[in-house]
Amino acid sequence: MTPSLVRRIHAAFGEAGVTGSLHAVDVDSGAQVDAGADAPVVTASVHKLCLLVALYRQAADGVVDLIEQIECSVAGRTAGPTGLAALLDPVRLSLRDAAQLMMTVSDNAAADLLMDRVGTEAVNRSTAALGLEQTLALHDFDAMLAMLREDIGQGGPAALLTPHVLARLRVLDPARTNHSTPRDMTRLLTAVWTDAAAPAEHCAAMRRVMGLQVWPHRLASGFPFDDVRVAGKTGSLPTVRNEVGVVEYPDGGRYAVAVFTRSASTAANLPGADAVIGTVARMAVDALRAR
Repeated sequence: MTPSLVRRIHAAFGEAGVTGSLHAVDVDSGAQVDAGADAPVVTASVHKLCLLVALYRQAADGVVDLIEQIECSVAGRTAGPTGLAALLDPVRLSLRDAAQLMMTVSDNAAADLLMDRVGTEAVNRSTAALGLEQTLALHDFDAMLAMLREDIGQGGPAALLTPHVLARLRVLDPARTNHSTPRDMTRLLTAVWTDAAAPAEHCAAMRRVMGLQVWPHRLASGFPFDDVRVAGKTGSLPTVRNEVGVVEYPDGGRYAVAVFTRSASTAANLPGADAVIGTVARMAVDALRAR
């Protein structure tokens, strides 16, 4: 890695109107690109990856059965725009199907069903056991959304245009919400891709479900090739756009990438801020492949 590459990565962030941090690592050689790899970051829905790993580790230990059926009633269902969160009727499904909804469409209701079953402390024990020293889940997604609503206040989304309201949002402070670092996230991804996070069959299942994520506008946008596979997990909050994932080339090259950004604008639709995640990921992966 050269200083010029880091400068180009940060310049790309700046041109897109965001600040950001990145860590990328060659899964097999350990070569890396560090552009703020140890910066504390808000994970938002990226933390669903930690929950996924904890679930499959519990399955391996016989604590849970992945085909166990759980009920998702309408009352008390965690809010969200996708999956179970957007449905109008009661639902019954297996733990592994809830995990698929959580990862593929970032379903908050499915995630909290799993969090209730697995337990926040078990998620933290799992990440600690895998050496993620800067990664911690403080609450589930319903609690995170409740914090956001409380801090915004009666002004609703329009209040986010007010700087002092944005400044008081606890969900944007890594010390007060679920958090990690880019390096911790690539360590977790590497563990999943090398069968170190859980038994091989469970790691394969996690890789499969991450490859089914439906959002192509961030990490995957940097790799628009039919023979390159991108498996990832996004995370979003006001001003926050993140994604972590693994890029796999047909020659066997595997690259874990974690990108976390904050935008200057509170607009919900910022295509440039989404696309720069793919741009800087591609810059990092190209540099690793050039080695």
